Amino acid sequence: MLGLVVIALFGVWALYQKQTVAEVASDLSSKLSDKLDQLWTIAQSSLQDRKYLRAEKALLTILRVDERNASAYNRLGILYAKQQQFKEAIECFEIAQSLEPSASSLHNVGLIYFETGNYDKAALAFEQALAMDSDHSARHIAYAKVQEKLGNDKRMIEALEKAIELDPIPQTLSILADAYDRVGDVDLAANLRERAAKLIVPPAQNKIKQPRRVVM
Repeated sequence: MLGLVVIALFGVWALYQKQTVAEVASDLSSKLSDKLDQLWTIAQSSLQDRKYLRAEKALLTILRVDERNASAYNRLGILYAKQQQFKEAIECFEIAQSLEPSASSLHNVGLIYFETGNYDKAALAFEQALAMDSDHSARHIAYAKVQEKLGNDKRMIEALEKAIELDPIPQTLSILADAYDRVGDVDLAANLRERAAKLIVPPAQNKIKQPRRVVM
């Protein structure tokens, strides 16, 4: 009888211990998540404030805890690119791409290759990015710029046309107008500049000052 009581008590204790361990694990997971969120906030704000060393430390700490965090690798690549550490930046973007394929990582690689004059590699990276996500005008504009460097006016104009379909802003219209000028289509270039001019918002006129209240 005593043995049965001991076994029953042991079962209750084991159940209590199991619940306690689960609660501790949950608490630790919650604290870790909060800590990672804090580090991410520090990294983001430091990048914006150009405090690159602080941002790097925060991102590296995140990666020590979560070595498969593609977003952290992507941000670290941006940080290195801003400091013109292009080799390190490309490595980070490629790791991010291997962990979580995205158009953003490929686009960032393309930007670095463009910046360093590797236009063929830049074009390939932009093409791969566009194959994954072609709904952003900035991707088409970047591809147009590298095609201009490669002397491919036709592809450059096609890319700019797609960019304008997505977001017909004056700056892009003006770039396309310059492209048409280069290929000799001056009439279309003039039409595009006229269209761009119509989209430019005139500076706000000075507000009419309200009459001062008379103090009696």
